[in-house]
Amino acid sequence: MPRYAQLVMGPAGSGKSTYCHTMVQHCETLNRSVQVVNLDPAAEHFSYPVMADIRELIEVDDVMEDDSLRFGPNGGLVFCMEYFANNFDWLESCLGHVEDDYILFDCPGQIELYTHLPVMKQLVERLQQWEFRVCGVFLVDSQFMVESFKFISGVMAALSAMVSLEIPQINIMTKMDLLSKKAKKEIEKFLDPDMYSLIEDSTGILRSKKFQKLTNAICGLIDDYSMVRFLPYDQSDEESMNIVLQHIDVTIQYGEDLEFKEPKESEEEKSSMFDEYFQDRGDE
Repeated sequence: MPRYAQLVMGPAGSGKSTYCHTMVQHCETLNRSVQVVNLDPAAEHFSYPVMADIRELIEVDDVMEDDSLRFGPNGGLVFCMEYFANNFDWLESCLGHVEDDYILFDCPGQIELYTHLPVMKQLVERLQQWEFRVCGVFLVDSQFMVESFKFISGVMAALSAMVSLEIPQINIMTKMDLLSKKAKKEIEKFLDPDMYSLIEDSTGILRSKKFQKLTNAICGLIDDYSMVRFLPYDQSDEESMNIVLQHIDVTIQYGEDLEFKEPKESEEEKSSMFDEYFQDRGDE
């Protein structure tokens, strides 16, 4: 039987750990068992139990304090993730071989991990070898997306991760509960955006003649091919959380192997029993 995984990605401060915490709580109310794996070697604290923590393997602080390495925070994190990639056996032993697992992987926020470094792609390939159906969940802070030029930047970050990892991806605007009423109305146009209308943004920032062709090309790519759309995520709204979960479940085909097989077999058995019964009655 397949296993299921969400790779929870996004820039630092986008709400990845909060998403994992609230999603686990939401799934508990649905009587679903969901586990979390922390893959951020620089994490300081989180409010959910984990089945595996990369800090048991390696920590950024230890790397930075090593005089022979002399890495800063970013270099230290990249070193940790490359070390992790060379020790996937540790993760495999932590995950075990339980069927029908559903695991959230809380990933680091350094964007280079999802653009030009191979670590996350290698992780995806290894999870697929372990029979996981993997979905990328890319988070962006909704407070960051209320301006057109920032929105386009966020879209390109999400698109970069999608192209790099080559897996189905759900893009989410987090922290919707922190927006004012005015900001919530403004953000609606970005959930299903008309990219060409963004070019005519009233601020004039997107009207630079120097970059006009590039901006038009980017907006055209996103709009013409429907490459990126966002779902709102409000942790105070159960319906919002359920919609996000349903989209992800459809993407990874969660539960499809369980819904019909057993009942169908039992119905066929009952049908054959009834046929035999009536046949015997007819013979009498």
